[in-house]
Amino acid sequence: MILRTRFALPFLAGLLAARPATAQQVGPVIVDGQAQVVEAFSDSSTWIREHLWVETEFDSDGDGRPDRMHVDVTRPAATASGVRLPVIYETSPYFAGTSGDRAFMWDVRHEVGAPPPPRTSQPHPGYDSTRTRISNSLVRTWVPRGFVVVHSESPGTGRSQGCPTVGGRNEELAPKAVIDWLNGRARGFTAPEGGAPVVADWSTGKVGMTGTSYNGTLPIAAAVTGVEGLEAIIPDAANTSYWHYYRANGLVRHPGGWMGEDIDFLYDFIHSGDPARRADCDATVRDGEMAAGRDRTTGDWNAFWAARDYWLRLDGIHAATLLSHGLGDWNVMPSHSTHVYEVLRTRGVPTRLYLHQGGHGGPPPLELMNRWFTRFLFGVENGVEHEPGALIVREGAPRTEPTPYATWPNPEAAPVTMRLTAGGNAVGGLTIAAVSDQGIERLADDAARTLTDLAGSPESSNRLLYATAPLAEPLHLSGTPTVTVRMAADRPAVNLSVYLVQLPWVEGEGRRPSPSIVTRGWADLRNHASLEHEEPLVPGEFVSMTFGLEPDDQIIPAGARLALMVFSSDGEHTLLPPAGARLSLDLDGTRLELPVVGGAPAFAVQVP
Repeated sequence: MILRTRFALPFLAGLLAARPATAQQVGPVIVDGQAQVVEAFSDSSTWIREHLWVETEFDSDGDGRPDRMHVDVTRPAATASGVRLPVIYETSPYFAGTSGDRAFMWDVRHEVGAPPPPRTSQPHPGYDSTRTRISNSLVRTWVPRGFVVVHSESPGTGRSQGCPTVGGRNEELAPKAVIDWLNGRARGFTAPEGGAPVVADWSTGKVGMTGTSYNGTLPIAAAVTGVEGLEAIIPDAANTSYWHYYRANGLVRHPGGWMGEDIDFLYDFIHSGDPARRADCDATVRDGEMAAGRDRTTGDWNAFWAARDYWLRLDGIHAATLLSHGLGDWNVMPSHSTHVYEVLRTRGVPTRLYLHQGGHGGPPPLELMNRWFTRFLFGVENGVEHEPGALIVREGAPRTEPTPYATWPNPEAAPVTMRLTAGGNAVGGLTIAAVSDQGIERLADDAARTLTDLAGSPESSNRLLYATAPLAEPLHLSGTPTVTVRMAADRPAVNLSVYLVQLPWVEGEGRRPSPSIVTRGWADLRNHASLEHEEPLVPGEFVSMTFGLEPDDQIIPAGARLALMVFSSDGEHTLLPPAGARLSLDLDGTRLELPVVGGAPAFAVQVP
């Protein structure tokens, strides 16, 4: 055992307990708080690769037997000679392939509040009953550093039994069963039915989980169970609440780049399991539970969505949590990670937050991930959990060089209340001054208008735009902007979209429509009193609603103007009704609260 480190490793003494000490022993090498690549672990031709099925505590496909999850293991040869190692584990519904056909998503071209046209389900993905290798992800990074890498397929995908539920309870209990097996508390077998027992006698019982997007969601799902042995998780771009993924303050909203996606489409997208069980799963889950609960007509919060909301079960998380998210991620919005960070931090769970300025996906730097797993899986007191709680990649900086802050939001940020002044069909004002008697301004809905049409045009009847004077100095925003609107419409239901943008507008490229977008928010005015029970709008009658935009940490450059844009249908995210709805905004009843580093005094200097 080679341990070139100044840190104590109390648990490593047990790694080789199963055999007497010899000069040929091999084990992890820790230098400066990180697990190093070990020559004896690096030859992939010597790795032990095996696959098995772990028995769970649920029967989601209703066949009368506990579902078994398909699992694969990659471990150094030394584990066959008594060396016990911790595990880095990734689970996914994607490993066996997906349907990939977007032509079967929901038709979004209909009135808000109207029952949607029926959706035709896409064909299921193909099925391979001979697959023994689930994935090679993570293995070349972590096995040479002294970890075992484990993968599993989610329920109803690949060769795992059961039904996909997209956030259902079995998606929490499936990885829990694998972690229980790694700790000797669940049974493993060589076959999906019957088979010889398989034990993980090479495992220390210490498990870390990681992954991106859906693969990042499932570490949260496992952690909320409080399963013993799950010591650390690194979720990247994780969806932590399916209602907040598919709805926004009661409004039907679609993930960026996936117009028309809803939870039943995702079910079909991932349902790659045994064809013999698919019809029963479809009838029970997709055409039963999901059809009854998803509610694309009102978008309201209900028991169906509550059952798929990890925000309600964060008290179960004890695993040290390093969250990663892109502030320009309009697929899984940044609030999915910032909310979890703030809750876990107040509970005293070791928690850190890594935010970058890009889009969907982007894990923390490898050095940070290594130190996180080394700390909590090898027990090395490297101090990583005591370092600044937030790491923000500043504008233009490489993702490997984030700026540390004590926590997020920036501790020096304070809310600054902004008011609107008339002129929004051109460009009205956004000011901290007390204003009154600004009147009512109106816009006409037209979903065909692009963001460049809306924010880039000097005048438009399809949006209202209110901007500050050009910034005299850079303005640092850190936190969640909140808007209160007082509005009326000429029909019972309309979309409401609110953006914070930089002017002058800059056209973007690729997956980010424009670098001028600071943040976004959406809401259903029918839910102004309750997210559970909407009230149809009375034409011409004003209602007030307060809601948060997506969280942000961004430095707006000097010379830019910060602007609030209010419009109705969003061609990238909402339903797309026929043009023509008219919305009215009461300027005196509308305000914006910005989280400004330095608060109002700093803002007064930055905005003359």
